[in-house]
Amino acid sequence: MRRPSRSGDFEDEDRSDYTSALDEVINGPEIQRLLERSGVPVGRLRTLALEAAPRTAAAADTEYRRYAVLRQEALGARHGVRAAPLSGPGDQERPGAGVLAVLGVLTPVLAAVAAATFLLLGYALRFAESLPALSGTLVGVGWISLSVAAAASLISIVALYRTAARQSADGPSAAPVRADALDRAREAWLDALRDKGIRPFLVGKLTEAAPSPYLPDTRR
Repeated sequence: MRRPSRSGDFEDEDRSDYTSALDEVINGPEIQRLLERSGVPVGRLRTLALEAAPRTAAAADTEYRRYAVLRQEALGARHGVRAAPLSGPGDQERPGAGVLAVLGVLTPVLAAVAAATFLLLGYALRFAESLPALSGTLVGVGWISLSVAAAASLISIVALYRTAARQSADGPSAAPVRADALDRAREAWLDALRDKGIRPFLVGKLTEAAPSPYLPDTRR
């Protein structure tokens, strides 16, 4: 994941946001009044502000860094960087979780196969009235294996259900929270960009160019 850049090193979408914020400030009543008094063309003022983007954007650098970090986190979440596995019982991030997942799947299968084998052999010997002791043992082991298969299947189903329930509870609720935080961070950056960067720059340029000595003091 790329390290968040400074405000002056815009991404394409950041340049669009900067341009929109600039146009919003230029079209505001304060800048329009100063434009009329100074006689500076709107296009010239806009060009100066675009050329000074690294300097004006630096005033909102703190807000931009927070916005950039949240945007990278949201991008990583959309690409499934932290997606959890769907199979296997227990916590999938701890060591040995993969082995437990394999055992959770194989145990009921192997136990069912063993149960079927023992029961078939045992009842076949019993039907043939041959080796009654062995047939009884095989039938008993078969029923035990069948019980193990049923218990293992139940445990695996419960584990999978808990995993699915955890993901359904975490996923949908976390995404809107990230989106809301990202939107708030973007708005905070744009507010700071307009109020602390673009507006003071434009006011300063227009004040310098104004021929009238009656221009209001807009410095803060």
